[in-house]
Formats: sequence, structure tokens, C-alpha cells
Amino acid sequence: MISKYITDDGILHEIEDYQDGMWISLTAPTQEESMEISSHFGIDLPDIRAALDEEESSRVEINDDYVLIIFDIPTVEIRHNQEAYTTIPLGIIWTDNSIITICSVETPVIKHFIIHKLKDFTTKKKVRFTYQILYRTSMLYQSYLRVIDRKRLEMEEKMGGATEDSDIIILHELESNLVYFDTSLRANRMIVDRLTRYSGIKKFPEDQELLDDIIVENLQAIEMTQIYRDIIKGTRELMSTVIDNRLNNIMKYLAAITIVMAIPTIISGIYGMNVASKWMPLSTTPYGFYIICGIIVLICIIVLYALRKKKML
Repeated sequence: MISKYITDDGILHEIEDYQDGMWISLTAPTQEESMEISSHFGIDLPDIRAALDEEESSRVEINDDYVLIIFDIPTVEIRHNQEAYTTIPLGIIWTDNSIITICSVETPVIKHFIIHKLKDFTTKKKVRFTYQILYRTSMLYQSYLRVIDRKRLEMEEKMGGATEDSDIIILHELESNLVYFDTSLRANRMIVDRLTRYSGIKKFPEDQELLDDIIVENLQAIEMTQIYRDIIKGTRELMSTVIDNRLNNIMKYLAAITIVMAIPTIISGIYGMNVASKWMPLSTTPYGFYIICGIIVLICIIVLYALRKKKML
């Protein structure tokens, strides 16, 4: 889908025709739409389609007629019937008079500029617009990181109750999300560094201030990712230990019951042997059966007491 926008007096308008200073938003463009943009602006078709490849690496390419910038943005996807986070490429192309954004899905990063009336936002200033997209990307990373941490806290609260193997899998998914974030954030940091060193960019004081904010927020997102990865790793190990400990307690409990139940089984087995009854203790004694049962109960109570002192029950 091709959407064209331009700002007039600080207000974003959607337009139909190509104009100077416009912003073209390509969302999952078809081959025909990509060819239209390629033909109109003289951009190589592979460069337009590059951001649609989920495995495309982040980079900055400077050509004679345009500049291609590709970096990773966070997005939500469904894995194992649950919401999970991953990263996808977002492409930005600077032409002489326009800026083009390309993404394979509709993303909150781009939607943010369409829905909200942002201060000092204009489609005519390509560098500032790009910096604003990078800044919004860093903030979205931090927002998703906080959601991941809240999910981890929910898992920790469940640890005192019925913890299941699926909880460990969920924690593993959260840890995988953080791996994607960490890799993409570090690649984005290289993009920011490259833009900082690029001498062809005409910089204004407010642009430099925004660039400094991007560097700070990106570093903060990287630090948050590392901290949350370490915490989730510890939480996952703790959860595995809790599950193993519960299993050990169950096995101890079953072993104690087996020991207690073995006492009447052994005694009754001895009295059931095929020998003369006169040789069996209490066999000729009045109420001998009840006495033997009482002895069995007494021995079981003593064993239970001993097991309890050993903390096996």
C-alpha cells in the first residue's frame, strides 16, 4: 500500500499526487507498487524491496541519487498462541525532495506520526524526520521491555502456587524476545553512529539535540535489555529449582508412606507363612490378633514420628 503525506503549517495531510517535500509510506507494497516508486524516483528496485526481507541486516548505503537507511524496529507477533515480540526491518530512503519509509507490516512507529499531531514535525526535513523515527523506535523498545518485565513479575508471583512446565517455556520465550531486542538495538546503535559521522547531512542545532536524545535512549534500551535478560535467566533457573524441589518433596513423601506401609505387610507376611501355629508368637493367646494389630499400629506410629523428625513428612 502506498500512502502519500505532506505537512502544511505543521498539519499532516494525505495527498494523491507526487509533490516536493512529501513523505511516502510503503506498507507491505506489492511488486507493482515498488516498481512505480522505483521508476518515479530512480531508485533500484532491490533497495525498495530490501526492507521487506525479515532477515535484512541494518545498514546505511549512500548512492548518487538517494540514501538508503535500514534499521530494526520492534513488533508484536503470535507464537505458540501467545503474543511475543520480535524485530523487523524498517527502510528509509532519502531522495532529493522526498522521504520514503518502507515496512512489511503496519507498525506503531510509523502510525505514531500519522495519528498524533507532533510538535516540530514536518515531512520537508528528512534528517529531522529520520531522527524522530529513530527516537520513537527507541521509546517503543523501552515500552515493550517494560511489558516483558511485567510478564516476568507475573511469573514470579505464580511461583508460590501451581508452577507448571509451560511457565518455564514462557520464560524462555521472553528471554528469546530479549535476545532479538539486544541484537537489533546494537545494530541500530551502529546506524546512529554512521549517521552522526555522515558529513553529507545538513545538521541544525535542534537536530543535534534530538540525535543526542536518540543516543541516550538507545543506550538505555540496551542496558534495560541486558538487565532484564539477566533477571529472566535467574528467574528461569529459580523456577526450575522450585519445580525440582517440589518433585523431591513428593518423592520423599511417597518414600515415607512406602516405609510405613511396609511394616504391616512384613508382619502379616510372616504370620502367613506355612508353619505350625504353635511356633507363632501370640498365636494361642486370647485376643492375640488384636494384640498383634496394636503392636503394628504402635510400630507405625514410632516410625512416623521418626520420619517426621527427619523432615520426611
